[in-house]
Amino acid sequence: MTVISRVVKPTTHRGKRAILKKEAKLIEEAKQTLCFKGKNTSQIVVDFMKNLYHLKKPDAQMMQKKNDILPFEDVTPIEKFAVKYNAPLFMMALHNKKRPHNLVMGRMYEHTLLDMVEFGIENYKDLRDFKVPKISEGLKPLLVFNGELFDNNHEFSRIKNLLVDMFQREPVEKIRLQGLEHVLSFTAVENKILLRSYKILLKKSDSRIPRIELEEIGPRADLICRRTKLASEDLFKQACKKPKELKVKKKKNMSVDNLGSTFGRIHVGAQKLNRIQTRKMKGLKKTMAEKKAGTKRKNVDSNDSSPKKARTTTDSAD
Repeated sequence: MTVISRVVKPTTHRGKRAILKKEAKLIEEAKQTLCFKGKNTSQIVVDFMKNLYHLKKPDAQMMQKKNDILPFEDVTPIEKFAVKYNAPLFMMALHNKKRPHNLVMGRMYEHTLLDMVEFGIENYKDLRDFKVPKISEGLKPLLVFNGELFDNNHEFSRIKNLLVDMFQREPVEKIRLQGLEHVLSFTAVENKILLRSYKILLKKSDSRIPRIELEEIGPRADLICRRTKLASEDLFKQACKKPKELKVKKKKNMSVDNLGSTFGRIHVGAQKLNRIQTRKMKGLKKTMAEKKAGTKRKNVDSNDSSPKKARTTTDSAD
């Protein structure tokens, strides 16, 4: 018995816009993040998740009700939430006696789980505890990763990729100095990732380039890597594959140096400079003597280029 899936077309313009919004695009917009609570939570992990939610607004959605979900045992409810809210990224707050103050971060690929990491929160300091001016909403942060583990360890390198996907927002082609206001620093130490958040201050200096100072604005936390559920190499490679339309085609006889200057090689055929007409003014026309000299030179060249007949000699018999 075969089951035929029935395609239901939208009957309203609003439904059509909702379906078109969920379709795949060549250049995607900023990914939405879904934040929700588990069945048991603590105030520390909930406050920390709310701080990250405020840093990610407006590219985040917060759910108010608690959900009886254990992501490392059954991730199906989270996948349904991702389809419903069109949010490929998620954060979940959990707490129990064995693993206190848990924050689970993950991402989806084609509405199925790709990567998921469980962090334990220590040495937490809230965003409100820093009595300094905060950044404006919707800023694209600078992401700084310190530590050799992000490059040498396979698990930490995948966690780094997840954090970049979580906080990078939309890609930009050009930036200006005044638009750089926020820095997120991640430092890998043993089995921990130290999260720090700074505001960039542009101070006066003796040159045109301003002096840079960093002021911590929070939140501050030490993230302990407890459990991970990472995608296989084949699935991760498939998720990172770019469409053909976005691949830059290599142009023939063109190159770009380190400074961004473009160089091209042009192949020019043989040029006969003697036959190029350069004189256009009436006073610069050829005289009769020049014309006669030119015709004589042409005749000499034609005679030299004509094939000469071979001279044959015969010996006469006496």
